[in-house]
Amino acid sequence: SLVHEVLNKGIHVTKRDLFYTDAKLFKKQEESDAVLDDVACIMGCTRSCLNVVASEKGLVVGRLRYQEDGDPIDCTRIGVGGKAIPPFIDKITNIQSDAEFILLVEKDAVFMRLAEDRFYNKFPCIIITGKGQPDVATRMFLRRLKASLNIPVLAFVDADPHGLKILSVYSQGSKNMSYDSFSLTCPDIKWLGLLPSDFDKYELPAQCRLEMSDKDIKTGQDLLKEEFIQKNPEWVAELELMLEVKQKAEIQALSAFGFQFVTEVYLPRKLKAGDWI
Repeated sequence: SLVHEVLNKGIHVTKRDLFYTDAKLFKKQEESDAVLDDVACIMGCTRSCLNVVASEKGLVVGRLRYQEDGDPIDCTRIGVGGKAIPPFIDKITNIQSDAEFILLVEKDAVFMRLAEDRFYNKFPCIIITGKGQPDVATRMFLRRLKASLNIPVLAFVDADPHGLKILSVYSQGSKNMSYDSFSLTCPDIKWLGLLPSDFDKYELPAQCRLEMSDKDIKTGQDLLKEEFIQKNPEWVAELELMLEVKQKAEIQALSAFGFQFVTEVYLPRKLKAGDWI
């Protein structure tokens, strides 16, 4: 009845709003979220089609222009903090871009470095981050851009099983929203970095190479069994190398060479060489 009311009024509400309509009934927001997902699954539609959205989390910056509910947005003229990805993806229209690719970044800190250095002016691109585990709006936004612009998506994540798990959410979807995977995924994402083979290639210092925990190793072994990994032999080889040496590294480890090494050396070299898998 709450969703029906929202749809009739033509407004949007957050998942948190929905929870607080009867906090004693739901007890925890996870319970109201689960009910909402069940309703969407029964109706055969996306959660956003029910006009219930999550709070803003993801960010975008770079060679992208669009209209948001009629207001013009230019992502090259929004400062170095980036534009918050709106939860109302259905209100985005007139998408325009001269970008050659979308750079999907795992972490907010790396996004800020790329934005402040205006990396998108050196290599025409759109830069997106979900600040770790991505929310639905960021995944839908990425899917929308990919479908509208038909340009490649290159992922820049930590060289550890957790980074690959995040990449898998973007490319394959999450298990708890598998019913809506078509509108939320980009199956052909390329893995740009940080690759385990980059450790030696770029002579990453020993203090930046972290030992994998037993949990990391178990997660990595489980990932090797996933279809999206198995269908790409190069991904298999990188993951097997990680498990063989039992080492991992975060993107920020590249800062050992200088705070702007990522934007001035690492990414330019990778992009010019087409060094992604």
